[in-house]
Amino acid sequence: MMKKLALLAGPLICVVLLLQPYQIINPEVHKVVAVAFWIILWWISECVSISVTALIPLVFFPLFGIMDLNAVTAKYGSPIVFLFFGGFVMALALEKVGLHKRIALNIVRLTGTTPNKVILGFMLATAFLSMWISNTATTVVMLPIALSVIDLLHNDADGFTKNDTYFSIALMLGIAYSANVGGVATIIGTPPNTVMVGFLEEQHKLNISFFKWMTMGVPFSLLMLALVYFVVVKWMFPNRLGDNKETYTLICSQLDALGKITNREKRVLVIFSLAILLWVFRSSINVWIPSLQLTDTSISLLAAFSLFTLPLWHGSKGFVLEWKDTQKLPWGILILFGGGLALAGAMADSGIVRLIGEAVESQHTWSLFWVGAFLIAVLLFMTELISNVALVSIFCPVIAGIALGLDANLLTLLIPITMASSCAFMLPMATPPNAIVFASGYLEVKQMIRAGIVLNIFSIIILILVMQFAVANIF
Repeated sequence: MMKKLALLAGPLICVVLLLQPYQIINPEVHKVVAVAFWIILWWISECVSISVTALIPLVFFPLFGIMDLNAVTAKYGSPIVFLFFGGFVMALALEKVGLHKRIALNIVRLTGTTPNKVILGFMLATAFLSMWISNTATTVVMLPIALSVIDLLHNDADGFTKNDTYFSIALMLGIAYSANVGGVATIIGTPPNTVMVGFLEEQHKLNISFFKWMTMGVPFSLLMLALVYFVVVKWMFPNRLGDNKETYTLICSQLDALGKITNREKRVLVIFSLAILLWVFRSSINVWIPSLQLTDTSISLLAAFSLFTLPLWHGSKGFVLEWKDTQKLPWGILILFGGGLALAGAMADSGIVRLIGEAVESQHTWSLFWVGAFLIAVLLFMTELISNVALVSIFCPVIAGIALGLDANLLTLLIPITMASSCAFMLPMATPPNAIVFASGYLEVKQMIRAGIVLNIFSIIILILVMQFAVANIF
């Protein structure tokens, strides 16, 4: 019922705002605010797909004279959209050839056979994969392997004890939370990162390189992983199980079932590794060979192009990827990026961002620290209920205006707030990984809330420290 009401209320509010005689500041701001209300209501309620909602600027901005069609469509073809497209294609190749599962099993095998080390292995493998492929796909890969390990506990001599239950809970939560925080480590790891980077590039001509983001994102992800391990495994759900050789045997048997690494896997691994190296050393390469002018987007597209066009030899026919494989590509997310950039562009062009900045600037008692801390906390708890990519798309222009009003570096507020949107630990519906592990049947909502509220509070503290010390030193 609520979704049906939101479906009707969105366009109705937009029409009422457009027709009422009193203008909000000026006609341009008035029209943008009217359409923005419609978009935000549909994004929050998810009465239709958030990707469908992202088409509203494409249809109605030209109709209402907010932005001409060429300008709107340019947002949907932004370089940052193609950066993520290339990342999606690489993730698709990893999944198609099964390389992601081989990487995950090898990481788990190397960590050891004691229960806590097994959980740590799953967490490390999940976080690493989530840096490069979607956290949903990562969780879907890791869950069956984890369930196989839990089945061993069901079938052992002492049955399924309280310690076994705590191990299962910790393993499920460890996988979900690692998938969430692992994506923060890279620009392409999670959509909110890309939305924020695209907004800065489009609206403020600020470029954040792949490598520079990693210099902050990777330490943050590792710190959060350590925190998740301590809270979930050592504090909330400790188990006292002994060494279990059967787990190691199970992991090895699953690796054996994959067989020797294939030519397709080798090809994907080489292209994937070269793309990462080019991202890391892009600035140096551009200094050595100025004519190249490599960008993160061009590297991403080059890797994607190679996966479609470089032929396989040694008995393997064809290419790693064919165009029909892109049926599995999340095209809706790419449209969502475009819609977010179009909304942000309209808010900036109409003067809304400037007005927000002036309003904040007039409040001389406001402190950057307390404003930042408040926004981090609000965004982090809001993302438990609202899509994090929609939330970041909505708030980026607003927070940019606040930063300008406080005469602060945009990155000081935007980066920690974007990171906060990926730190949703409390509720099953907060993120796809949370929902997937909850569906396993080994978790109750109260258990996720119990661990999640503690992690949310710790995340806020860490993100405030990131805002105060890390952003200025790195960027």
